Amino acid sequence: METLFISDLHLSPECPATVDLLLRFLAGRARRAQRLYLLGDLFDAWIGDDDDAPLNLQVRAALRALTASGVACALLHGNRDFLLGRVFFRDTGCQRLTDPTLIRCDGEPTLLMHGDLLCTDDPAYRKFRRRVRNPLVQRLFLWKSLASRRALAAEYRRKSGAANAVKPEGIMDVNQSAVIEVLRRHGAVRLIHGHTHRPAEHAIWIDGRQATRSVLAEWRADRGEVLVHTSAPLITSTAFSTTTPGAWRREAVIA
Repeated sequence: METLFISDLHLSPECPATVDLLLRFLAGRARRAQRLYLLGDLFDAWIGDDDDAPLNLQVRAALRALTASGVACALLHGNRDFLLGRVFFRDTGCQRLTDPTLIRCDGEPTLLMHGDLLCTDDPAYRKFRRRVRNPLVQRLFLWKSLASRRALAAEYRRKSGAANAVKPEGIMDVNQSAVIEVLRRHGAVRLIHGHTHRPAEHAIWIDGRQATRSVLAEWRADRGEVLVHTSAPLITSTAFSTTTPGAWRREAVIA
């Protein structure tokens, strides 16, 4: 009984190899799991559910085939694909998650986030995020033609890349106090997120107990990574039924 976690694929027509890597993963490795969580930035840009670009149609069809095969798939928005809407989720059969979402893995409270909400040391990004997540701003954008939206998205990616290139490295990582606060608020002992492209396992002590922060890796043309949780078997006797903690591991997805 496996649960898979991935994020930050940044799918775009400019990198078809990453698209192919995901399509093979969805048709192969992911079919052996019970569920798959996509924790944001599946696409490098999403300009609306009416975008009929070949890439979008391919990925939607692959996700629909995955969920039709019996694998549960859930997705939360990233900072690049926050306009994924009702039609996308209906067509793919994926469940829409809020950020953050609390789940349980073998009874362990596990918090899922994209990760950008934890980067509280970057005021410029926080201001930008509040503006583009405004429902009125989103409606005005979606009223524009597809051609206009594609041009605006391309300009945003260019400006974002230029701005990130000159930002101090530290402010683009998560803030430790923000991590502790969100774990404490939700009573979680594990946090899984992407966004920062700094895959690692971090031990955190909160109120005398240890928690874990698992940072997911960015996917590239020749390699991806999936965090795998394997559920422990149920131990049953005439006296009791219980489970032991499951196992966590990272698994490479190779082109």
